[in-house]
Amino acid sequence: MLGRIKYQWKRLKNNNYIILIGIISLFLVVGGFSYALFTGSTERKGALNIVTGEIVGTITSESLDNNHSMIIKSGESKEIVITLKNENGRDAKFNFWYEVAEGVNVSYDSTKDEPMGEEGEVIRNKGVKTYGLKIANNTDKDEVITFGSNGGFYDKELNFPSDKKIIEGIIPIVNTEANMIKVVWNESSSSWVKADNHNWYDYDFGKWANAVTVTTASRSKYQSAISGTAIPMNDIETMWVYIPRYSYTIGSEDGDAYYGKKGVYLNSVPTLSLPGEIDVKFIKKSEKELGSAQYKVAEKRGGWRTPDGFTFGTEEILGIWIGKFETSSSNPTATLGGGNATNLDAMIKPNVPSWRGIKVATIASVGRNVTKSGNRYGFDSSRINSHAMKNSEWALPAYLSQSKYGKIGNRNFSGANKEIYQNKSNKNIAGCSYGAPSNGATDYGCHYTYDINISGTGASTTGSIYGIYDMSGESWEYVMGDYTENGLRCSGKDKYSNSGYTGLLQDGSTYTGQSFLEDKYYNFVTKNDIFMTIDEVVNWYDDYLEICQNHHPWIVRSGGYANNQDAGIFSSGCYSGNGGDAAFHLVISVS
Repeated sequence: MLGRIKYQWKRLKNNNYIILIGIISLFLVVGGFSYALFTGSTERKGALNIVTGEIVGTITSESLDNNHSMIIKSGESKEIVITLKNENGRDAKFNFWYEVAEGVNVSYDSTKDEPMGEEGEVIRNKGVKTYGLKIANNTDKDEVITFGSNGGFYDKELNFPSDKKIIEGIIPIVNTEANMIKVVWNESSSSWVKADNHNWYDYDFGKWANAVTVTTASRSKYQSAISGTAIPMNDIETMWVYIPRYSYTIGSEDGDAYYGKKGVYLNSVPTLSLPGEIDVKFIKKSEKELGSAQYKVAEKRGGWRTPDGFTFGTEEILGIWIGKFETSSSNPTATLGGGNATNLDAMIKPNVPSWRGIKVATIASVGRNVTKSGNRYGFDSSRINSHAMKNSEWALPAYLSQSKYGKIGNRNFSGANKEIYQNKSNKNIAGCSYGAPSNGATDYGCHYTYDINISGTGASTTGSIYGIYDMSGESWEYVMGDYTENGLRCSGKDKYSNSGYTGLLQDGSTYTGQSFLEDKYYNFVTKNDIFMTIDEVVNWYDDYLEICQNHHPWIVRSGGYANNQDAGIFSSGCYSGNGGDAAFHLVISVS
C-alpha cells in the first residue's frame, strides 16, 4: 500500500490568506509504484469570471520507491520508464522535474514520447504520457535521484520550480551508413572489434560512436561476422567518429567573463587559460535553437544555440561523422604524405604520416571523392555526403570536447590536463600524443601512440580511445573557410601560392583555376567576422588567433607540432591555400 497525498489551496476573495488542507488516502497500484504529484483547487471571484477546478496527476514507475526516488551507483547507467496520468475530468497541464547531484545526467528517449519542456504539456482528460529516461552517474559516488511534477489548468501559465532541474536533451541516435561497421575497443586484446547494438556507444561516459570501413576484399567477411570479431588495422581503410546534433550554452561564473562553468569537473574557477564546462544537450533533427548561447551560472540557465555546423546548405542534419585522425593518403610514403596528387584516395588511420602539400581545391575534391559513385569504401552516394571539414564543422567536436560528454568530463584528468594533449610528432604521424597539453617543450616526436591509455588517449576529444585525434598540434589543418573581400572570393597570395581556385589575389588581380564547389561546402567570412565563426571560445587555453586577410584567406586550425602553447583545438590561423605543411580532416553529413 502506498500513500497518496492531496493538497488543496483555497484563495479567498480578498486574497489575504490561504487555507491548506491535507488529505491522505491509501491505494494500491499493481505492476508499479504510484504517487500523487499535485492537487490544487483555486477559486477566484470577479464580476463574470469564476474558475474552479482540481488538478491531480499520478506518476507510475516500477523503478521508483515510495519517495519517487532511486539510487544510481557511481559509473552506472540505467534506462527507466515513467508514466504520467491526468487523473482529472478535464484537460490539465503538467511539467516534469528531478533532483540529483551535479554530474548525474538525465536524458529523454525521444522514440517513446515527446520531451516535456519547462512550460509543461497539456495532457487530455484521463490521458497518459509515457517517458523513457536514461540516467547516467558520472560522479565518484552513489547518488539518489528523485522525480516529480507540477500541475495546473491547461489554459494557464505553469511555472517551473526554481530549485528543481529540467530534463534537457535526448539520448542521441546514431546512424551508420552503407558498409560502415560499428566498432568498440577491446582492452584485453588491444584491438578494434565489431560491436553489437547494445554496447556500441555511451556519450554520457565519453564513449562516442566509432565505425570503420574495410577493404573491398574483407568487407563481406566483417559484415557477416559476429560481434566481438577483431578487425585488424591492415583491413581498415577509414575510421570515423560520430557527433550527434546538439545545442550549447556557455556560462559565466562572475557574470562578466564567459569561460564556462566550474561545475563538478574543474577544481578551480574557470579562466581563459583553463576554461570550464560548456553546457550541451542533444536534440532532435527538427529542433534548432538560436539563443545568445550565454548565461550567468548564478542564475537560471538559458540562451541555447544550435551550432551552424548542423546546417548543411538548406538542410538540417542529424549529425556528422568526422575522420578519427587527420587524413592520410593511399600512398603515405610519398613526399608530404601524398602532396598535391589527384590520383590518390583518402585513408584515415593512425601511425602513418598525414596527407600534406595539398592545395585547398584538391582537398575539397578528395573529400567529395569518398562518396562518389563506385568509391572503394562501399558508401552509397545517394544517401550521404562526404566533404572536407568546414570551419563551422570544426566547432562541433571542439565544443563537445569541452562539455560533460568530452575530455573535460573525463575524471581521469584534472586541472591543466583537461586540455587536449598536443601531437608533437615532427614526422607528422597521425594519432600521436606528447602526453601533456601544449607547452614549450621542444623534444619533438611521437611520444605515445593513440592507444596508450591516458598518455596517448589524452590527445583525443574525450580523453579516451573513442574520441577524435590530431586536433591539437602535428599539423595546421585547412578547414573550408575562405575570406572574401568586397564580395569577391579570395584564392590566395599570388599565382604561385594559392588555393587552386579561381579568385582574388593579394594585388587585386584574379587567379584563374578550378571553380568553387557549391556554397554549402564552405564558410565564407568577411573582415566583420573577426573571430571566424566560433568567437565564444577565442584564445581558450591561450590558443592562437589570427585574423585572415586577402593574402592568407584560408582558415587553418589546430596548430603545428612546434607551435607549443599556441596549438590547441581552439586555435585559429590563416594560410594562402597552397599545399605547404597543412593537413585536413574529412566529414560525412548524415541527414
